Amino acid sequence: MISDLKRVIDQVSRERGVEPDILIEALEEAVKAAARKKFGPDYDLEVRYNEDVGEIEAFEFKEVVEEVTNKNLQISLKEGREMDPESEPGDSLGIKMDTDAFGRIAAQSAKQVIMQRLKEAERDMVYEDFKDRRGEVLNGIVQRFDRGAIIVNVGRAEAELPQKEQMPRESYRQGDRVRAYIFDVKQFSRGPQIILSRTHPNFLAVLFENEVPEISEGIVQVVQVAREPGARAKIAVSSKDFDVDPVGACVGMKGRRVQAVVQELRGEKIDIVTWDPDAAKFICNALAPAEITRVIVDEESRSMEVVVPDDQLSLAIGKRGQNVRLASRLTGWRLDVVGETNYNEALKDGYRSLLDLPGIGEKRATDLYEADFKSAGDVAGARVEDLLSIKGMSESRAEELIKEAIRYTDERAKRAKIEKDKPKEPTAANPLESKRGKATDKDAPDNEDAETDAVEKSGIEDLPGQDDNKTESVKAPNE
Repeated sequence: MISDLKRVIDQVSRERGVEPDILIEALEEAVKAAARKKFGPDYDLEVRYNEDVGEIEAFEFKEVVEEVTNKNLQISLKEGREMDPESEPGDSLGIKMDTDAFGRIAAQSAKQVIMQRLKEAERDMVYEDFKDRRGEVLNGIVQRFDRGAIIVNVGRAEAELPQKEQMPRESYRQGDRVRAYIFDVKQFSRGPQIILSRTHPNFLAVLFENEVPEISEGIVQVVQVAREPGARAKIAVSSKDFDVDPVGACVGMKGRRVQAVVQELRGEKIDIVTWDPDAAKFICNALAPAEITRVIVDEESRSMEVVVPDDQLSLAIGKRGQNVRLASRLTGWRLDVVGETNYNEALKDGYRSLLDLPGIGEKRATDLYEADFKSAGDVAGARVEDLLSIKGMSESRAEELIKEAIRYTDERAKRAKIEKDKPKEPTAANPLESKRGKATDKDAPDNEDAETDAVEKSGIEDLPGQDDNKTESVKAPNE
């Protein structure tokens, strides 16, 4: 009996991975439950495992009294002294019970208690094993499907890959191998729940860490990741060693390292860019391969206006805005990408609006423009203290100028709204025009040429501080 019980405890402990102490505690509770089932709740029972003899012992405790009023909890002094000659009234005597007398029903109840405790112990062990593994990547086997989610066998436990954490156009069959990121581990009454993800940005970072030794060694660091799962991703890396190129380390010889990651992600395109502490330079790297002409930084709103050559505009924006969207997520800045032509036209239009303000000549407009008030709208949103930095500007004149700018911008907005809401009248066919063909177009004045002449005459064809060279250096945030 001794060797059998010990052997069973050791065997179950090895097979289930449960500590022997937990099994012994479960056995004690099971025997106690069986005794309660047999004799009822009106007994003072104690069950313990005797390691010396290797068996579970059950004891019934009774109080020694001179007159018995409850035979389940009390024993007479005479009977007590027969068991222990030194017994005195008030003593508690433990009477060993025969566990074989508990019966079949009690044994079945004990079995249920043991199984329940084993399950609870296994759940607790699974949670303890996985609660500190958040952020790791593991391999598993697809076991079954549950309402769109994939249940993955990860050894002693089952993990769930929810539908929203699965990559688009990715399908699995039962028995397929799946590699995923441990997103979260939760503890519930029914057991731990391990949530996996293949769309999390950190999944890409951990994959690179497994493929690139320089990352695992701490030489190269993954700073930020932005993903549109299944389509494209951008990853910013930096190096602590000036002799190690972070991008080259991630790409690997003949692109083997990055190709291994792309294969795991089912062909997701990956842009690896160099992180830079200068936000403007980092933006330029993030928007690669597009060439950047100029970056205008707004620290307060944490936004940047990025100017690119007209032929590079579609490349910088990307398909359906994907490139600029990922670059914005990667850098944490709101980006507005514009072409050079539109940018220059906007600057000229802003300069014209300064000239339209009452009492503003070319010299004052130039002073405002060089002070970074590039349009009437900028003046309308300025404070008096801001305008006083301009040479020759008094406080009263600054207040008046702000009021005029607000009035001008309001009137301009109203006119724009009226033009937008105005219904378009159908143009009637002109018989004379059909005979003359394009002759009337030649006779009519060219609006664009007229506007250009007006610009040249007003002296704003070349804006203050504007360089004819289109490839200007990038402006850093502190400039």
